[in-house]
Amino acid sequence: MDNIDNSAFELPGASAQQPEFNAGGRGRRLRAWRPPNTGPNSVTVGSLSLIRSRSRGAHRNDPWAGTAADKWVSNLIGTGVQAKAVNGSAAFKARVKKLWDRWCKVADADGVLDFSGIQAMLGREWEEAGEVFVRLRARRLSDELPVPLQVQVIEAEQCPAEYYTVAKNGNRIRAGIEFNAIGQRVAYWMYQAHPGDTLGLMADNPLVRVPAEQVLHLYEPLRAGQLRGIPRSAPVLVRMYNLDSFDDAVLERQRIANLFAGFFTAPQTDGGGGPLSEVSDDTDNDGTPLAGLEPGTMSELPPGWEVNFSTPPDAGSTYPDFLRAQLMAIAAKHGVPYEVLTGDLRNISDRALKLILNEFRRLIEQSQWLYLIPQALQPIREAFFDAALLAAALPMPDYAEQREDYVQTLWVPQGWPYSHPVQDVDADIKAVQAGFESRDGVVLANGNDPEEIDQQNIEANQRADAAGLIYTSDGRQAAKIAAPASAPKKTTEVTDEPADA
Repeated sequence: MDNIDNSAFELPGASAQQPEFNAGGRGRRLRAWRPPNTGPNSVTVGSLSLIRSRSRGAHRNDPWAGTAADKWVSNLIGTGVQAKAVNGSAAFKARVKKLWDRWCKVADADGVLDFSGIQAMLGREWEEAGEVFVRLRARRLSDELPVPLQVQVIEAEQCPAEYYTVAKNGNRIRAGIEFNAIGQRVAYWMYQAHPGDTLGLMADNPLVRVPAEQVLHLYEPLRAGQLRGIPRSAPVLVRMYNLDSFDDAVLERQRIANLFAGFFTAPQTDGGGGPLSEVSDDTDNDGTPLAGLEPGTMSELPPGWEVNFSTPPDAGSTYPDFLRAQLMAIAAKHGVPYEVLTGDLRNISDRALKLILNEFRRLIEQSQWLYLIPQALQPIREAFFDAALLAAALPMPDYAEQREDYVQTLWVPQGWPYSHPVQDVDADIKAVQAGFESRDGVVLANGNDPEEIDQQNIEANQRADAAGLIYTSDGRQAAKIAAPASAPKKTTEVTDEPADA
């Protein structure tokens, strides 16, 4: 053992005086910088509930936090992410669409929202609490639903993140989630009712084990192995709280500044009642005489008397810049551009605004396609098909073998509006003509269904033809008008033969 070379266990450069990266320094300036080396789930043990409560409080009471959530949800969901069947005959896809539309109206287990409204609630909960749960509720055929299924949105507080223990079956329960021996999620432990709504009835609100196949968990894991979601606003909650307090103090200071007051300075030799005794028309509660002045009034003071007016401090010329800097940090962490959050478009050109919106939309699309659709919307769609099979609501004889084909869905988020309609539409036309884009791709990017657009055009053309109407927007008419101009002109052949031959 004495012959082991300990240098083999040293990292290259470990003995050097200066670290290769400045962040690894241990000098005087960085001595106080010692962030904790905690794991991805340590925050859930004690502080996640407090962070979530503060986040919800900020979104309820802070105008900027609430507006950021509104902007995020309106762009993430809009009027709803639409589902389109991919496989099957045209008749089968039409039947699926009709059944899906009927079910979307009664999808909410609470009977309040349709499926698009449920999506908006999911987006809002995700933004405020960092996560949200959806429970798939199987229903009886006697409930007379289009398919025997409904979904229930459950807030994150109902699954306690601080619940760590070992279940009776030997499975580990971490952050309210039960895992089997190979680390698979097998169940979620939830209160029967929201713990904040029990009003002292905690004894009647036990934890219940819900199988994992009935629960969908929407959250964004920021670190490998992260079990629960953290509110997006967590890094700026303290900033928002301090900014709100500071802004309230400035507002109060300005309110006090409006109380313009004057003060008389009496000469030391004066022994009378002072000038107020002559112009006073009232007294305060303590007997102090109050002088009444009207706008434009000029009063002459006795010799030796002076008057001084208060000079309360104002907000300061740097306050707008300070507020802007704080709002930029708040907007950045919420994932919403400062210009979108505040509506402040000063010194922003159209080109710069388009670049800003493009980055914002890229972030929205990432959240849609990486988290919202695979974690929530697609599993709900698959549960819909499973329930439709059990209720014999759709003809799917080979469903067990072809399930993946049946449930394959094209999700169509609401399209982005054109920044410059004429230029953007012209660019789409040229892209389709050049083969860089397909017509279907352009229609889908606008949040529409290409087949529905085609059917609408067919019906509109038939109606116009029956009424004898001609519109310049009708491409068929444009083709007819262009046809004569493109036809070859007749030419007279010149020969050497006599004209009367």
